[in-house]
Amino acid sequence: MKILVVNVNTTESMTEGIAAAARSAASAGTEIIGVTPTFGAESCEGNVESHLAALGVMDAVLKHQGDFDAVIQAGYGEHGREGLQELLDVPVIDITEAGAGLAMFLGRRFSVVTTLDRTVPLIEDRLLLAGLHTHCASVRASGMAVLELENEPERAVAAITEQAAEAVERDRAEVIVLGCGGMAELANSIVDRCQVPVVDGVTAAVRLAESLVGLGLSTSKVRTYAPARPKQMRGWPLGENAAVSAHEAD
Repeated sequence: MKILVVNVNTTESMTEGIAAAARSAASAGTEIIGVTPTFGAESCEGNVESHLAALGVMDAVLKHQGDFDAVIQAGYGEHGREGLQELLDVPVIDITEAGAGLAMFLGRRFSVVTTLDRTVPLIEDRLLLAGLHTHCASVRASGMAVLELENEPERAVAAITEQAAEAVERDRAEVIVLGCGGMAELANSIVDRCQVPVVDGVTAAVRLAESLVGLGLSTSKVRTYAPARPKQMRGWPLGENAAVSAHEAD
């Protein structure tokens, strides 16, 4: 089984870290392929960057040489999962829904701990769209920028762990969900401090993707994610074969 794990930003080192986390959860025989978009922001921390990332991720997947059995979009609260589901015939898993969905099996309510405060509304909207918001006790910002997770790891651990503890003590969360693809290595520190389950969206998405592929299940093409209707695409920005890929089932 081959799973593409696509970073939503253009920072290669973050792609490598996300792919490493994915491999740590993958079953024997599952190949994890880390993919970085060729255009977009170095980190996604707002609506403009998120919408641009959606195009970058679709472009990167459509340009990928070789077959694959599933795709993971490794950005928490980002746009674009719906476009991938329309374009592809294989399962597509977004780490926002994977992390929050898995948390629902572990406790009555979960809290998400993320990076900057400006990303909180994006995550709240994605949880609302997925129907997961009623189980969410809170979305808390650590105040750490995405790239600071790599550049200032000790400060990141302290800030994120502190917010996780606040979520458990003040918001009555029973599970913590890590709200960024680059936070996977912080799980143990939070468990030690808070004594609650901690879910990383990347590793959760790997296991969900494996399950869907193993069960022979993929996205329904009846209505919402049916292939796009053939039409003129002016200045089509995605990979050369994107239009063909999107329309070939019609």
